[in-house]
Amino acid sequence: MMGVRTEQTRSDDQLLDAASKGDGAAFGIFYERHLAAVVAYVRGRTASAEAAADLTAEVFAAALLACSRYRPGEAPALAWLLGIARNKLRETARRERVSANARRQLGLWEIPFAEDDSAQLEALAREGSMVLSHLDQLPEDQRVAVWRRIIEEKNYEGLAHEFGCSQELVRQRVSRGLRSLRARLQDDT
Repeated sequence: MMGVRTEQTRSDDQLLDAASKGDGAAFGIFYERHLAAVVAYVRGRTASAEAAADLTAEVFAAALLACSRYRPGEAPALAWLLGIARNKLRETARRERVSANARRQLGLWEIPFAEDDSAQLEALAREGSMVLSHLDQLPEDQRVAVWRRIIEEKNYEGLAHEFGCSQELVRQRVSRGLRSLRARLQDDT
């Protein structure tokens, strides 16, 4: 096993290669190395800190899932990562437009983002790849709800339909799952 000093000197290309082979610690180093840049990039293009935290978590989750497709030498890893962030921002803007149009047509009101949701999403953004190792330990209903909402970016309405329950129940499952993940991560420190 490499020492901390050796780990910190590995290049982004080496870290992403190791992460693509299942090395969560390598992705954790990559995450810590680039978190501030991603947060700054996303925060400068979003309306709120909550949205920035949510998008940052989505960017790193997408990067973790896509690290095997990263091609060293085509572009610096940070540029690749910010490209993912740019795509997530576009997807979010498109989803928000569609959602706003649908709510307007149906005469529905937007469900506000709860403060404790934002704190939990910020915790996800800070904790990076360690979250994934704890995700498997959650009860199945919470694990699936968190995975589908946070990693796969499904909306609450679609998840409620998929699970055959109310949006409120899906929100509770996601909230409880995120709360459990945060507690487990705090226990690790």
